[in-house]
Amino acid sequence: MDVLAVEAWQAAVGPRIARHTRALALRQDRLVVEVADEVWQRQLSALRKPLLGRLAEVLGRVAVRDIDFRVAIPRIPPRRAEPRPADEADGIQDPVLRTLFRASRNKARA
Repeated sequence: MDVLAVEAWQAAVGPRIARHTRALALRQDRLVVEVADEVWQRQLSALRKPLLGRLAEVLGRVAVRDIDFRVAIPRIPPRRAEPRPADEADGIQDPVLRTLFRASRNKARA
């Protein structure tokens, strides 16, 4: 029943609310739902009874008697490594000229 209640959340609340929430687990008869922030937590808490009714409709029986709205811990998505800028010296084919160019450039920067 745990998985059914969690999966029923999106169908019960619709796509708009589902984008800002995520059902995590069913603990006894309480559905734990992660919300985006305190504003969503307050708004959904005010809608608790209608949401419980929708869950009962979707599940076909009353399996969830309460909803625990918890503010999600902010997650930082993984970032891709930034490509290193190409060194203009890499375009010089001759290794001696490339070394001289780099030495000259480093001297000019100092």
